[in-house]
Amino acid sequence: MSDDHKKHDSTPADKTSTDGKMAGIVSKMQTVKSVWDKAPEGAKKANALRHYQSAEKAQKAGNDAEAIRELDEATKALA
Repeated sequence: MSDDHKKHDSTPADKTSTDGKMAGIVSKMQTVKSVWDKAPEGAKKANALRHYQSAEKAQKAGNDAEAIRELDEATKALA
């Protein structure tokens, strides 16, 4: 088997790992959004929205670590 085939053989596992991470981020985004929706209007909610929007932007750019960090900050803002 050539090196090319070995590289391609690992792709499905890599994709599954990436899909799992993506699903975790999407789930966390849904959870944060749900809490945000129920939060009373005010500075905390506005601050959380900014972090949530930054998380969306990071997630779309493929920056999972930044997305998670921003979601954590949104969660803290709502506490």
